[in-house]
Amino acid sequence: MDETVAEYIRRTVVKTPRDEIKTMLQKWGFLSETQLQTINFHQIKENISRDVVQLCEENSADIKQAAALDIIYNHIYPNKRMWSVYQMSKRGEETDFFDVTDFKKKFKRRLRSALKNVTINFREYEDDAVWIRIAWGTPYTKPNQYKTSYVVYHSQTPYVFISVSVLKSNLPLLCQALVAASNYHDIREMELRSHSLNSLKDIVFKRYSQNFQTYYPKPLQERNIALESADLRIVQENRNEKERILRVNKEVFGDGPQPKLEFAQYKLETMFKSDPEMNVLDKKEPFRCVVKFSSPHLLESLKSLAPAGMADAPLSPLLTCIPQKARNYFKIRERKGFFPGSFVSP
Repeated sequence: MDETVAEYIRRTVVKTPRDEIKTMLQKWGFLSETQLQTINFHQIKENISRDVVQLCEENSADIKQAAALDIIYNHIYPNKRMWSVYQMSKRGEETDFFDVTDFKKKFKRRLRSALKNVTINFREYEDDAVWIRIAWGTPYTKPNQYKTSYVVYHSQTPYVFISVSVLKSNLPLLCQALVAASNYHDIREMELRSHSLNSLKDIVFKRYSQNFQTYYPKPLQERNIALESADLRIVQENRNEKERILRVNKEVFGDGPQPKLEFAQYKLETMFKSDPEMNVLDKKEPFRCVVKFSSPHLLESLKSLAPAGMADAPLSPLLTCIPQKARNYFKIRERKGFFPGSFVSP
């Protein structure tokens, strides 16, 4: 077994939590149950990794098996990587039968026609997801197995989830191969990024239920003028206001936890409003800007603004529409306010 393969397998085992190493190796399937029973999984991870490498040497493991183990590791721990969402589109409404074997052949052929030194590995999962691992090289160097890109493609949807390596210059080649292999015409980034792959899937696959634009201002309850103490009135008013904020927040964001989104961006086109007689603007052109949001947990951060007293309730639709906009890519026109424009998909 090559020393590079042995070291890669060793590192994959070491970075896995000790209590989960055996489960991961069982999913890998390269080592038999009899071989796994010879390993003491209660010892330190360095010793476990040494025993695993020794067994892999007996089975003559190569880079293909090492890459398969890496795919399993990333499937179990997808939050170790940063993921971006891409959407593919076709010219018409035609639908093609998806053949995973044909997809793999086209993807490899297209990518290797542009770059010879590249290793490509696939693994299929039950949710119609094809996981692709790409290790990039250069015209003069072998593929670097520690600087890999990952693609998760759900064959029944136009969405692709990509985690690029530090070699971002290869991203156009990767996108071209995806479009050619899946029989689509174009691909574009949706400007949604997160370490939580499942949260991104919940948003674009509409598995996340959120109430939008359901809040309508309700008249405040009449204050109890019978209260004799001003302090009691203040306490009661504060309590009522907190209850109102929590109720409104629930109507806007729903009951459950929010998907873990870390980055969102959209483009805004809007017209300035001014008195026609003042003639402030000579040209009737829209004002254009790019709005970016980033946070370790963007949607939960927005949800906490009003209860924390940092924003009025309900929040502006400019803030609460992010998941909905990402899913539908439609234009939202405001009826009132200073920004009667529309959101334009990036």
